[in-house]
This record gives sequence, C-alpha cells and structure tokens, in this order.
Amino acid sequence: MHVPDGFINAPVSAAAGVVAAGAVAVSLRGARRELDERTAPLAGLVAAFIFAVQMLNFPVAAGTSGHLLGGALAAILVGPYTGVLCVTVVLLMQGILFADGGLTALGVNVLDMGITTTVVAYALFRGLLGVLPRTRRSVTGASFVAALVSVPAAACVFTLIYWIGGTTDIPIGKVFTAMAGVHVLIGIGEAVITALTVGAVIAVRPDLVHGARGLTSSLKLRIDGELVDAPAPAPAQAAPAAARSHRRIWAAGLVTALVLAGFVSYYASSSPDGLEKVAADQGIDKKTEEHAAKDSPLADYGVKDVSDARISGGLAGVIGVAATVVVGSGVFYVVRRRRTPDAPADPTRDTESV
Repeated sequence: MHVPDGFINAPVSAAAGVVAAGAVAVSLRGARRELDERTAPLAGLVAAFIFAVQMLNFPVAAGTSGHLLGGALAAILVGPYTGVLCVTVVLLMQGILFADGGLTALGVNVLDMGITTTVVAYALFRGLLGVLPRTRRSVTGASFVAALVSVPAAACVFTLIYWIGGTTDIPIGKVFTAMAGVHVLIGIGEAVITALTVGAVIAVRPDLVHGARGLTSSLKLRIDGELVDAPAPAPAQAAPAAARSHRRIWAAGLVTALVLAGFVSYYASSSPDGLEKVAADQGIDKKTEEHAAKDSPLADYGVKDVSDARISGGLAGVIGVAATVVVGSGVFYVVRRRRTPDAPADPTRDTESV
C-alpha cells in the first residue's frame, strides 16, 4: 500500500507529513517507557523482519497481490509507540534506498501504514484481551483479529486522504469499494502472518512480547500432589541464562529475515498489490510522478548492473534487512539511552510463563 508521488496533491501531502511528524515525536517519547536493555535490540529486529516479509507479496485475487503492513505485528511485539517507529524506519529505508513509496508521500505512508495500522490494531488487541481469558491462545487470537481489521482500516484512511487531496477526479464511492474489498482479503494474509509470528515468539519467550505482559505467573511445582510456587532463581543465576536466550531469539529472527528477503522473496507474487491494482483500474495513477530515487543502485529491489534476477533481488533483500536492522537498532538504542530513570520496570521480567 505504498503511496507513490503524484497520487495526493502537495498541500495534503504536506499536512499529512506534519501530522506524521507529530505522531513520530510522540512515539519517540512513548517508546522510552516501552524499551529496555532487552527489548531495544528486539525492536530493531522487528523492523528488519517487517522489511523482509513486505517483500513477500502473496496472491489474493486474480491479478492482485498483497503484502504485510506490519503495524499490528510491531505494536503487539514491542508496544504501540515503538511499533510506529518500527514501521517508520521500514518506510524510510524503502523510500530512500529502494524507491518504494514516494518521498513527497512519505507523510501519507507513515500516517496510513504506520500510525493507522498500529493504533487500530493495538486498541482492538487490548480491547479483546480485556474480555478474553488471559492465556497465550487469547493473545494469538486477538493478534489475528487486530491484524485483520488494521488493513482495511488503512485502506479507509487512504480513501479519506484521497477524497481530500486526490490529483484525479474519480468518484470516491468507487475508490472506497475497490480499496475496502481487496484489502479485506489482504487483511486475512496479514492476520495469519501476525498470529503465527506472535504465537512463535510467545512459545519461546513470552516475556519479550509486549502484548503478553501480565499473562505470566510464578512457576508451579507439584509436591505430594499439591501445586506450590517454585522458588524464584537468584538474579545472578537467571540473568546469564536470560541473556543467552535473548541472543538466540535475536539471531534466529535475523537469520529468518535474511532467508526470507534473500531467497524466498524470489518466489513472491509479481502481481500488483492492492493499491496498485485499484489505482490502475480506477485511474488514480494518471498523475503518478517518477520517484526521486529511481536511479538508486537498489531501486525496485534489485542491485544495479547485476543481470541475474535471482541474485540481484536476493542481494537487495539482504542489504535491505542489514540496513534496516542497523538503522533501527541505532534509533532504538538512542531512545533507550534517553529513558527517564524513574520509568516503571516491567513486573513480569523475572517470572516464568504458566
């Protein structure tokens, strides 16, 4: 759903940029409370993983594909404020390095793909957890529903922005019907990817999932037929094991992202995504402008002067993942360092999952 230059006029694009910049500023402050010494590296990895999975377009209808937006996944894994920053980093990397998503439309894309998906998904996710049993399955199920709803919500926001500042005169009813219809289908794919990823992390390290905090309790032991609380491990003993586990999670996630972007992406659907298809069918793309980074060595997710499509796309994907994890980790490290000394600690850090 990357909006290119030329879809939205300059005044509305500028206004969207101001709103997006304000939301990012708020998120930078909010992320200080969400990040700590273990979740800051995870946030950089989440950004890189979203970048990688966005390269995997999946078919949703004849001649149409979709890809992960990632707002729901980021918000549930690392928190809503940090989630906005994760998607923003991805959009910056895509726009600057890969000519994907217009630079003048960056504010529109951050507002639509980053802020809308994250806010809608996390609000719905927390609402569902408030009425569901507090279990891992509830977290996974709520993740599915939140991700599913977040995609058509983003499609509706794009339609609203287009209604206000679209550069072509297309009946807004047609745009809304087309965008909502195809993005409900894309939302199903988003929901599956989000639920599987959240479920996989919860199964290994539930304490690292922001949306699962509070669903942990002390480990139970059965003694003489009775369940009793197990003694908590001493901090000096628990810390090294937790650090090793955290490093394994980070390494496994990075390898997964590299494989997806460097190898699996070659087999992704080549059909236009939902927005591209609707734009072509409805005539929204009549005034599309060339991307300012069209001559980038990595434009269109290929390495310039590498003729083999498989190698070119794979190298571009690996470079993108590496760049995103470096930039994202740097941003979150700085945000973490600026965390206020009296920021509340997470009470679930030293407990085992039930």
